[in-house]
Amino acid sequence: MIKRLYILVFFAAWFVCAHAETIVLRTGARVKGTILFQNEEVLVVRDEYGSRFQYPRSDVQEIIEDKSVIAEKPKTEEKAEQEEIQTVKKVSALLEIGGGASVLPNEAAGGAVNVDLLVGTHHIGARHLFIGGGLGYHGLFLGGTSYNFLPVQVALRMPFTEQKHAPVFGAALGYGIALSKNYLGGIYAGLDFGYRCRLNPKTAVSLVAFVQFQQAKVQAVETIEGVEFAHRIGRNFVTPGIKLALYF
Repeated sequence: MIKRLYILVFFAAWFVCAHAETIVLRTGARVKGTILFQNEEVLVVRDEYGSRFQYPRSDVQEIIEDKSVIAEKPKTEEKAEQEEIQTVKKVSALLEIGGGASVLPNEAAGGAVNVDLLVGTHHIGARHLFIGGGLGYHGLFLGGTSYNFLPVQVALRMPFTEQKHAPVFGAALGYGIALSKNYLGGIYAGLDFGYRCRLNPKTAVSLVAFVQFQQAKVQAVETIEGVEFAHRIGRNFVTPGIKLALYF
C-alpha cells in the first residue's frame, strides 16, 4: 500500500511540475510543447500530442514559458532522446538537373544536359551551408557530335542569409571523365547563382543560373601533302544554363 502511494505521489508531482513553452517562429506560427533539447543551432520540441519537431534556432523568434500542464516523459528517456539528437549526423544529398547551351568559343554551339548527385552536409554551425562531393552526367551536343562526361567534383552551395527565402551562390571543381575513347576528359569547374527556398530544416529547393567549364582533348585529322595525320587537340567547352536543385 505504501509503495503504491509513493508511486502515485511521484507521478502527481511529475505532472504538476511539468511546464510547457510556446515557441513563436519567425513565420508567425506558434508551437506549444516541451523543449527536449536546445543549443545554438537547433531546438527540439515535443508538442502536447506527443509529436516531436526540430527547428533551427535561426527560425525561432521567441520562447514563452507557459504554466499549463502537459505530460512529460521520465528524465531517463528524455536524456536518451537528447543524446540521440546530439549524435545524429547532419548528412544531406543534393540532386541537380539542368540544361542550356554548349559552346566551343569561335567554333560551334549546341545544347547541353546536366545531372549531378552530391552528398555532404547542409548544416555547418548555425548556417545552412552545403559542402559535399559526388558524380554526375554532362552531355554536350555540338554540330551532330555528342561529348559525354562523368564529372567527379567537390561543391559548395551557400545561401546569403538564413531566411526561408534567400539568394544562393555555388561553386564546383573537379575532373570530367570522358565517356568515349574518341576524346579525353579534363578539368571541370562551375559557378552558380540563384534563389533558394527552405521547405523545412532538412529540405530545400533552388533555381539557379549556372556557367560551367570543361576541358577536353578531341581527335583531329590533318592532311599534309596528301598524308593524313591524326592527333588530339585541346578544347574548352563553356556551358551556360539553368538548373533545378533539391536538397534532402
